[in-house]
Amino acid sequence: MGTLDFTAALAGEKEVRITTRGRRTGKAITVTVWFVESGGTVYLLPVNGSDTSWYKNVLKEPSITLSARGKRVEAMAKPVREQSLVRENIERFNAKYGAGEITRWYTKLDASVEVPLPG
Repeated sequence: MGTLDFTAALAGEKEVRITTRGRRTGKAITVTVWFVESGGTVYLLPVNGSDTSWYKNVLKEPSITLSARGKRVEAMAKPVREQSLVRENIERFNAKYGAGEITRWYTKLDASVEVPLPG
């Protein structure tokens, strides 16, 4: 499946399923998260920032699988801690979900993840 197919599967969706490898167990761990897709990159914002378990998994093993509407893609996640870039990604989430929702659900905003889709 190509990147365009996966990008089309994301259209209109509020959530994407991500699968990471457990940093201790090595087992596949799948969770559902909010996302923003823009310009061939999927942006993820960990709910508890750098304390989020899946974020810690990505730090150890950046390989990630994204799934939406029966489509999936494997990619390499890029953890982001530089505050100016994290703020840009938060603004992407504010635009999609509303700033009130981000401050309501996200407890620590010190990290984000960028997943360039293979192309």
